[in-house]
Amino acid sequence: MASAPKKVSASHILIKHQGSRRKSSWKDPEGSVISSTTRDAAVSQLSALRSDILAGVASFSDVASQFSHCSSAKRGGDLGPFSRGQMQKPFEEATYALEVGEISEIVDTDSGVHIIMRTA
Repeated sequence: MASAPKKVSASHILIKHQGSRRKSSWKDPEGSVISSTTRDAAVSQLSALRSDILAGVASFSDVASQFSHCSSAKRGGDLGPFSRGQMQKPFEEATYALEVGEISEIVDTDSGVHIIMRTA
């Protein structure tokens, strides 16, 4: 069995909601949209975006650039390489569990809801 990599690289799409620890983003500097978005609405939006990506209707990087609340959106969601202990635990665990090129189910963190694509 291959040993787990020390570092992985990933891109993600983050949708923030009322329960997110920071209620503002580059897309919503005042936080008015985020503060009125329920977690269920965020999950629903993210599920639809994930379906479009998996169906080949949209590319991960285009969707991230347009919809992600993370500042990584300007890089198509690319977070670059990171090692264990650098990301919130659920995000880290989901990323390390993916194969390169695979897209996660919805992952909940204190930041909001994400889908993650492992890139290396």
